[in-house]
Amino acid sequence: MQHSAELKTSDIRMLMESYGEDVWNYAYVITRNTHTADDVAQDVFIKAYQHIASFRGEASVKTWLLKITRNTALSYLRRAFLRRVVLIGEPSPGTGQNGTMRTSSSPSAESEYMERAEADELWKQVLKLPAKFRDPLVLCLHHQLSIDEISAITGLSPGTVKSRIYRAKQKVAAAWKGAIEDE
Repeated sequence: MQHSAELKTSDIRMLMESYGEDVWNYAYVITRNTHTADDVAQDVFIKAYQHIASFRGEASVKTWLLKITRNTALSYLRRAFLRRVVLIGEPSPGTGQNGTMRTSSSPSAESEYMERAEADELWKQVLKLPAKFRDPLVLCLHHQLSIDEISAITGLSPGTVKSRIYRAKQKVAAAWKGAIEDE
């Protein structure tokens, strides 16, 4: 296989055979979920196929694929964080009836921009929370720590941690709903 700017579309199968395991393993390390790692790995090779012309050969093919893997996996985690924070019972914009994100195999630039804008706005709402609510929420949802781990870090009882996470989600959801209604 060529390792230069002349990488051909026909090389995608070879890329998948040569680097599929590395891509999946790296996606799993980032997401810690086999199903998400499967989705990320599939998306990585779709993106590689779509953007094969942009590969300049400045890095190895493996490095290029792992960079795509990292960006794709982090994007999945941001979307998952968005769903966990916002979806406390009612679907938000961009979600289906069951509260899951509506996705297509190849989201448009506009939908990706809107998703990023929503995530940025959501983070602004999270950052506006008082520290006593913000810290447990971020530790739980972004860093995926257990109630006991958060309790050990913050010195709060597990019951207080649960209560603050619940109240933080309510505050963010209310602020989010208010921001949407203001538009």
